Amino acid sequence: MATPSGRLQEPQGWQPGCPFLRLGMSEKSIDQIPFSTRELYDKGVAAVEKNNLDYAVTLLMQVLRLEPGFYQAREALRAAQHKRSAGKRSLFRKFVGSASSLTRGQVALRTNPRDALVIAEEVLNDDPGNVLAHELLAKAATQCGFPKTAVLSLEVALKNQPTSRQVALELAEALCVVGNRARAERILRDLLKTQPNEPEINQRLKNALADRTLHEGGYVQLEGGGGSFRDILKDKDEARQIEQENRLVKDEGVAATLGTELEARVALEPDNLRLLRDLADLYLKQKRFGDATRTLELYLAKAGVQDPMVLEALKDVRLAEYEDRIRSLDPASPGFDAEVSALRQQRDDWILADAKRRADANPTDLQIRYELGALHLAAGRIGEAIAELQKSQNNPNRRIASMNLLAQAFARRGMNDLAARKLQEALKEKPVFDDEAKELRYQLGVVLEKVGRKEEAIDQFKMIYEQDIAYRDVMARVDAHYAAQ
Repeated sequence: MATPSGRLQEPQGWQPGCPFLRLGMSEKSIDQIPFSTRELYDKGVAAVEKNNLDYAVTLLMQVLRLEPGFYQAREALRAAQHKRSAGKRSLFRKFVGSASSLTRGQVALRTNPRDALVIAEEVLNDDPGNVLAHELLAKAATQCGFPKTAVLSLEVALKNQPTSRQVALELAEALCVVGNRARAERILRDLLKTQPNEPEINQRLKNALADRTLHEGGYVQLEGGGGSFRDILKDKDEARQIEQENRLVKDEGVAATLGTELEARVALEPDNLRLLRDLADLYLKQKRFGDATRTLELYLAKAGVQDPMVLEALKDVRLAEYEDRIRSLDPASPGFDAEVSALRQQRDDWILADAKRRADANPTDLQIRYELGALHLAAGRIGEAIAELQKSQNNPNRRIASMNLLAQAFARRGMNDLAARKLQEALKEKPVFDDEAKELRYQLGVVLEKVGRKEEAIDQFKMIYEQDIAYRDVMARVDAHYAAQ
């Protein structure tokens, strides 16, 4: 939609620098589709239900050529592609055909992203799990301004490449645009755990949190003419307060004043959850860990739900407290090593207890199940680890990692045949040879070596050696094998 000045109006969810909506297009619902195109769509859906899948794919592709932003049609096409994929073509023919098409798609992406969308779907018609096709489709959808379409493919790409930083960042950005900010934050937090010192990820997470605050606090409604400043800024003092909150609190005097003001405002507005979050964050900066914990627990009580983000914040506060206590110890003290060891053991025990608490609070959260399984495995509680990891492998974003740890748990119980089978199963789901694939092959090599299948084991190490000679002790293992010959 154009403004009086003729400039395209940015839709809700758009942020400066956001790659979406550059071409002025947007995704459409079924009510926005012409009747004739809707008839084709209905026929395509009916064909899927009748298992007439070739006809369904043909019809739905025709619909998307006419209306590339018709998201429901793309969902229906994806379902049809998956249903008919088994046994349609050989892996070799898929690879040869898709490689040529994907090259054309990359060229089209630079000149006409709508053509790239079609080319990507043509590859997915034969190979619906093709990660490169999903990445191409997501890029084309981004350029066309179709964030839901981008999310649909980026979810598949991240499932198959859970360690891919770029895919995770693109998915998080697309999720923010479509309004699924909680999932975007979880993805960015997971990424930050593996790359804690990466400034871009930190900034993306801050942007996502700020975006959520804008929407929760009513700023977007104000921008669109749906609210008033009185709803958001109660008075001039609050405007000054927000400005202070957005600055790094470097001066203790400013921090103390800010804390006093926030506490007074919380007393006046006890149900204002945003104020409680801000106060807890300030307490953490001031190393007032007990106050931060109590404030976050109050937030949970008032919210009436076990918000996973707040539970994660509670965990961060407690870990920060342990780290602060460890740093405060005197290295010259005779009992320094024992004190550090005792505090670290307390910390590890608390982490495990907290993971159990969060799992009880969110029994269907498979990310927490994965964390709990990993903690049990690290502590040597193999049976408990297996139970949790068998659940968490149903999480698309943690499936491969769960299978890896599950195999290690089996191996530590001497169940090497089960471990090898689980690792081989995981490798079948890895279309790219990334660090995760190297780790799976390494673990498989170790397991095969234990059961005396040395030639098969060395084959796994060789595959890693060809790609990354510096990975773990692969060079030593392979060199020793050839030296023995």
